[in-house]
Amino acid sequence: MDDNASLLVIVDAANVVGSVPDGWWRDRRGAAERLRDRLAADGVPGRTGRVEIVLVVEGAARGVDPVPGVRVESAPGSGDDHMVELTARAVGDRPVLVVTADRELRRRVTELGAEVAGPRTVRPG
Repeated sequence: MDDNASLLVIVDAANVVGSVPDGWWRDRRGAAERLRDRLAADGVPGRTGRVEIVLVVEGAARGVDPVPGVRVESAPGSGDDHMVELTARAVGDRPVLVVTADRELRRRVTELGAEVAGPRTVRPG
């Protein structure tokens, strides 16, 4: 692993958005866009050094555009499977942090060597 490589932070948009009952279900795409904008503005609190943020969207949130500081990937199928693929491609070359509360996804990515954190890491509340 390259000691100078940036931390790859993969954010499970559906899980993070769904962690706070603020009406997100009425506008899933808008909720994902608000999360993207918060990530672009605030980054990942408590993380120092270079960070690359990837927001994985699925379902009704597909098609959210990227912004400077946040790459957005629309999962072609299962968002969880896409995040596992992204993790598998990156682990070994750089550190990976997956932000989700989904237990099965957490298990799958930690088996690959990623670190995991809950939604409050990027979305207080």
